[in-house]
Amino acid sequence: MTKKVTIYTDGACLGNPGPGGYGVVLLHGAHRRELSGGFARTTNNRMELLACIKGLEALKYPCEVSLYSDSRYVVDGISKGWAARWRRNNWMRTRTEKAVNVDLWQRLLELVEQHRVRFHWVRGHAGTTENETCDRLATSAARGRDLAEDEGYR
Repeated sequence: MTKKVTIYTDGACLGNPGPGGYGVVLLHGAHRRELSGGFARTTNNRMELLACIKGLEALKYPCEVSLYSDSRYVVDGISKGWAARWRRNNWMRTRTEKAVNVDLWQRLLELVEQHRVRFHWVRGHAGTTENETCDRLATSAARGRDLAEDEGYR
């Protein structure tokens, strides 16, 4: 029987680009797990993507996942098939425009293929408890000391 997991995610950036962080809340039955991490220089979109990646990477087995994000960039990128199309087109958004954050989109697409994931958009800062928790985790991580380098950020 496939486990049903709910994942809430958020990314934050203090300046864009600037120090950034991600926050994740995973829920399965009575179990709850929170994840976060920060980077010295990155972008908000990268942190939004990384939050989803970290949440899905935390799963030990293929699961049925409801993933909530306040990022239209992420939700639409997957739900509307944009990222899959970019990958098919050798990471080109159009004939002349390259896709950005390819390293993270590739990781996210691979994880989505391992699980049954439904992406849901939630309005940010609108009182959704777990989204607000993710925002606090991400912002706190972005303000941390000795932040890691985001190797994929250029």
